[in-house]
Amino acid sequence: MKKLFFPLLLCLLVLSACGNQAPANKEAEAPKEAKPSTITYQSENGPVQVPADPQRVIVLSSFAGNVESLGVNLVGVDSWTKKNPKFEEKMKDAAEVSDENLEKIIELQPDLIIGLSNIKNVENLKKIAPTVTYTYGKVDYLTQHIEIGKLLNKEQEARAWVDDFKKRAQEAGKEIKAKIGENATVSVIENYDKQLYVYGDNWGRGTEILYQEMKLKMPEKVKEMTKDGYYALSTEVLSQYAGDYVILSKTKEGDHSFQQTETYKNIPAVKNNRIFEVDMMEFYFNDALTLELQLDFFIKSFLGK
Repeated sequence: MKKLFFPLLLCLLVLSACGNQAPANKEAEAPKEAKPSTITYQSENGPVQVPADPQRVIVLSSFAGNVESLGVNLVGVDSWTKKNPKFEEKMKDAAEVSDENLEKIIELQPDLIIGLSNIKNVENLKKIAPTVTYTYGKVDYLTQHIEIGKLLNKEQEARAWVDDFKKRAQEAGKEIKAKIGENATVSVIENYDKQLYVYGDNWGRGTEILYQEMKLKMPEKVKEMTKDGYYALSTEVLSQYAGDYVILSKTKEGDHSFQQTETYKNIPAVKNNRIFEVDMMEFYFNDALTLELQLDFFIKSFLGK
């Protein structure tokens, strides 16, 4: 009798243990709540349904560096972005596209298209994929990055970067002002297609960092003439717009003969070796990746760090 009892008792104990574990297993196997496949983005033109996790983004102007910095895959970018040497490695797999080449865009099978408000064929682009456009300068340059973050469902990451960037830029600005003087002026001048331009405080080329975050001074003549963001000028009047320090943006293959003129050579910033030259194609935009490059350049140029 005892021989039969103990094996039977053991079986009952095993079955009881299994029975107790069953609810836990069922609970563990319960399906998780599915995440939405789309989100509603409040664009400047109204609400747009966009992917909650975009995988194939095309950027037709300006914002490729914002998208890339937030870790979202790019399958197509504009020609200016493709020409940027600093983006070459990061965006090597992205095709060059334009707003006029709809066939190429269709081939890339985008799930989201981003561009400036002046791009062409917007209505046709909307038929290919959700399309969101922005008016340049409608919001400030850092708010623009947050807007891109919202669009890509990465607002938290975008805000964290903005907060950190502002802090670093403002701290660097204090150091620079302490070194060059509170009243020292800085100009941003570009040589493009045989024409010289001087820029205000919100037109890329590092202007946002220098004037908005670092609070460095702009020459009065520049402030007066750049109400529209920039101003075209001749070599003859260049000295009137050159600050104590000049950020000179130019292409490697451009016409730089103006730098051989006596007018240019006699500018105080040139005489004092306070001209900091940059590659225009690297410095052009004000996206997150380019802003990091610009800030690093200013810290090295002004502070020698």
